[in-house]
Amino acid sequence: MNNKELALKASEVLDDKKAQDIMVIDISKISGFADYFVIASGGSERQVKALSEEVEDKLNEAGAATRSIEGKNGSGWILMDFGDVIVNIFTIEMRERYNIEKIWSDGEIITV
Repeated sequence: MNNKELALKASEVLDDKKAQDIMVIDISKISGFADYFVIASGGSERQVKALSEEVEDKLNEAGAATRSIEGKNGSGWILMDFGDVIVNIFTIEMRERYNIEKIWSDGEIITV
């Protein structure tokens, strides 16, 4: 599975679990550390945690190794590193606060 397919798989898993406002951004031309960001929101801390667990399980089943996960302790933001694909899952409030879509607005948004 290539990086784009992995990012799209993550967005599919998030959609299946009812995540909100899912975006995939191709940052390969503007970043040296990753090729894709997947960004999504959950309605509560509990949903954010459930979303991250599902993404980890399904991507691991698909052969993608989780390099690290940051923010599982009620921070409102979980960052999952799958190498060249970074999955960010926020509560709605934290997503509005950090607005990382704006920071990476030079990347190409992939319609999912």
